[in-house]
Formats: sequence, structure tokens, C-alpha cells
Amino acid sequence: MKVARLHPWDLSTAEAAAVQTRLAAEVRQGPALGRVDVVAGADVSGGRRGETIAAAVVVMRMGTFEVLEVSRTAMRATWPYVPGFLSFREAPVVLEAFRCLKVRPDLVICDGQGRAHPRRLGLASHVGLALAVPTVGCAKSRLIGEVRREPPRRRGGRAPLVDGRERIGTILRTRTGVKPVFVSVGHAIDLASAERWVLAASPRFRLAEPIREAHRLVSASGRIDGGGENRYI
Repeated sequence: MKVARLHPWDLSTAEAAAVQTRLAAEVRQGPALGRVDVVAGADVSGGRRGETIAAAVVVMRMGTFEVLEVSRTAMRATWPYVPGFLSFREAPVVLEAFRCLKVRPDLVICDGQGRAHPRRLGLASHVGLALAVPTVGCAKSRLIGEVRREPPRRRGGRAPLVDGRERIGTILRTRTGVKPVFVSVGHAIDLASAERWVLAASPRFRLAEPIREAHRLVSASGRIDGGGENRYI
């Protein structure tokens, strides 16, 4: 896949904040995404400054969840784990994994935030702009925003995630009786479509199938010392 170079990665915190503000203005919240045949999930391992972090991207057929392609890569982290700036630590390795893909997905679901971010540019938005692909943030925990009411306990239950007067995402129950996920627009999709496709990609478990598989693979990717590997199925 083609990956656009949006900015240098070797930035100070102040410079990174300015980049986030600039790029957030380029994020498109729409249009509706009516059809998804191929969906990709991306996940990143942990890692502190100077340590190796790994990313995995899994491309699946929507509905059957047949794995079409897998890409894994790793590199040295150049940023520490700083909430609000995690995409500067994680996006480079994620984008390198996407660069190796032969199959272009219709939708990317990232294990992280999209617009539900203090400067409205989480990992999903950062990645979506670089790939020019509809992208959704699907996080396991809340970074910012107010939860005014819990979503209904049934699968598909949802509630708004708001920051002041702005709707920044949705608290979505993907499985009855389990903790919800936090869904937000990454890029080039509206929030209703983001909710729809995260739910469609999560038929059995709390997390979407591509993210679950990416997480499984990236947990084993600590053995990768650099570079990456690609598997086309």
C-alpha cells in the first residue's frame, strides 16, 4: 500500500502538538460507508523509548473473516509512552506494516483512538490520513470524554461519548454483558458507519475479529528484531 509522508517523526512535544492540530483539520468525518468487503485490523505491542515495538496488520474478508493477508514489522521506539502522543510512537511501525500489504482494505480498524483525543488526532486518524483509507478507532478504554450514561447491556447497546458540547465517539457494547469499547471516527467515515462496521466485525467477542488476530500475532512479534515479514494468503 502507498503511505503518504505527512510530516517528520523526529519532533519535540510542542511540534508534535502543532502537527496534531494541523492534521486534525484534515480529517473527514464522513461520508457514510455503505459496503465493506475487506477489513483490516491493526495492533501494536508495548515498548518504551529505546525498546523494540512491534505491529501486526491482519486483512480479512468481512463476514467470513477469512484471513487474506498478514503483515508484521518491528522497530525501535523513538518516543516514550506519553498519553495524547501515542501515535508518534506507534504510527511509524503500523504504517510500515501497511506499506508491505498487497491487498488494499475497504476499512481499517485500529486498536486505539480516532477523534476521541484531546487534539482530535489519535492513532486511527493519523493512520487514516497517511493511508487515505476509511479508518475507525476502537479502543478498549477511554482517553478523554464524558460518559453521561452507560450503554444498555445487550449487544449493540450504545451511548454518546462527549467532550463538552461535542460528540467525539460512541460507547458501544459489542457483546451482551461485557465491557463496551470506545468507537470514534478515524478518517473518511461517519460515526454511524463506524459503529455499524465495528459491530459487524465483532460477531463473537468484545473485540473486532481483525484486531483480535492482530493482537495475537503482535504478542508473538517480540521475537522480530527489526524489518518485518509479510504473508499473502
